[in-house]
Amino acid sequence: MTWLWIIPLMLVAFALNMRLYLGILLAVLCYFTFFSFTPPEIAIQRFIAPALNTSLLAIPFFVMLGTLMAHSGVAERIIDVALLLVGRIRGGLALTNILVSSLLGGLSASNLADSAMLTRMMVPEMERHGYDRGFSAAVTAAGSLITPIIPPGIALIIYALIADVSVASMFMAGILPGLLCAFLLMVTAYFVSVKRGYLPKSMQRPTRREAGITILRSWPAFLLIIVIIGGIRLGIFTPTEAGAVAVLAIILIGTLLHRTMTFGDILNSIYSAGKSTASVLLIIMASGALGWIFSNEKAGIAFAELITNFTTNKYLFLITLNIALLFFGMLIEGTALMIILVPLLKPTLMSMGIDPVHFGIIMILNMSIGTLTPPVGTVMLVVSQLAKVDVMRFTKAAVPFYIALFLALGMVIFIPEISLLLPHLSQ
Repeated sequence: MTWLWIIPLMLVAFALNMRLYLGILLAVLCYFTFFSFTPPEIAIQRFIAPALNTSLLAIPFFVMLGTLMAHSGVAERIIDVALLLVGRIRGGLALTNILVSSLLGGLSASNLADSAMLTRMMVPEMERHGYDRGFSAAVTAAGSLITPIIPPGIALIIYALIADVSVASMFMAGILPGLLCAFLLMVTAYFVSVKRGYLPKSMQRPTRREAGITILRSWPAFLLIIVIIGGIRLGIFTPTEAGAVAVLAIILIGTLLHRTMTFGDILNSIYSAGKSTASVLLIIMASGALGWIFSNEKAGIAFAELITNFTTNKYLFLITLNIALLFFGMLIEGTALMIILVPLLKPTLMSMGIDPVHFGIIMILNMSIGTLTPPVGTVMLVVSQLAKVDVMRFTKAAVPFYIALFLALGMVIFIPEISLLLPHLSQ
């Protein structure tokens, strides 16, 4: 049971604000040094082996795609389409904010990038039209939580690698839950807007010509969505190939079509993608070694026996686990939780008949909610800082959206088909 020392050691490292990969690596090195007779060569192999997975190539492409989005002119055109669709409804700008997150989520791949970009673009505009700044910040943060669930969210890729499931299956599984979250958040934003008396963005119905021009100007954005989702769904591309094609497409759109992207923007995006990928790769390498330790020590089997002694009802298990995840998600970064728990929980999932793809969506949605909750919710902190809203004001404004997201989480838990329908149809 020496593996038990690893978990509190990692939690202490995270509490001391140590970088995620360093905290995991510290625990791994302590295990191999003090609690194991494994040769050092094996320890090094366990650390390097996860980096040899070719599926990891999808990460730099999608990170670079999200970085290039800000320079391509695509985001502004998506906002125009969203305003065309919901701008004449009460609270139209709030609905537009969430709808833009849904449309951009599959392209930016990062909820932090999405929330930062939309905070700068939408919060000042909403405040200028009479919306409360706290409500505007809460809408922006809640909408950005759709990003990790709708493909190609980086969390979907990381979970697929840790849990040893298909990246394409995770991508397909995220579509309907992401759309469900978007719908519930938009309904919530509408009722709050009606209660507070927020007016539509525009009272005039656009002419057919205006609507046609807006949609025509936005065709590159929808082309990217079709390339990523349609190419993977039809088996034309692997997720990695779809990312490469999408990066090439966004560069061509930004430089030749919209002419808003410079060579310097491309170089900066390559540099930023390299830094982000290196950070993610170190986390995956450290988590691979951690997973090997859990497997070697049969920690997952022991954990499964402990859980099944408590209950054999998979829904009771999922409810209990989600309550624990929501609590720990307020204190610990979500990726760290996923890296620690997925190798431990996988034998339990198999013994209880829980599909690992379904569980992956549950866990990612739960982690996404954690980024919105105090005291260390990353999205909450980023949006609050950029919008200049204190955390208490933000949290109070976000309460209706917490309720909507908890409802979405409950539906995803108890209706597995929401997550599994599209993966099963694509097989």
